[in-house]
Amino acid sequence: MNNPRQYRISRSASQDLTTIADYFLEHNVEAGERFFQEFNRKCQYLTQFPYIGKSYDHLLIGTRGIPLNKYIIFYRVTDQSIEIFRVVYGRQNLDTLFSDPE
Repeated sequence: MNNPRQYRISRSASQDLTTIADYFLEHNVEAGERFFQEFNRKCQYLTQFPYIGKSYDHLLIGTRGIPLNKYIIFYRVTDQSIEIFRVVYGRQNLDTLFSDPE
């Protein structure tokens, strides 16, 4: 049986999550707790089924994304891990988000 990959959270994704947490702390702590529980569940799920997310190759080669509420968890699949590299609001202009190198 194939061992599942581990997931890693990049510095950019960590900054995104901090911004999201700050928002929930101001507006709705319970919703924030649910968001982060679901975030952890989705990341664990990705370690088992890494290719379940939608391909976003048109934005950045090798990029996949999975929705979480109104956000998108962007990640890359490697042999050893799932790299979560951004967690962004899904209605923003994603082309400009990926136009500058990380």
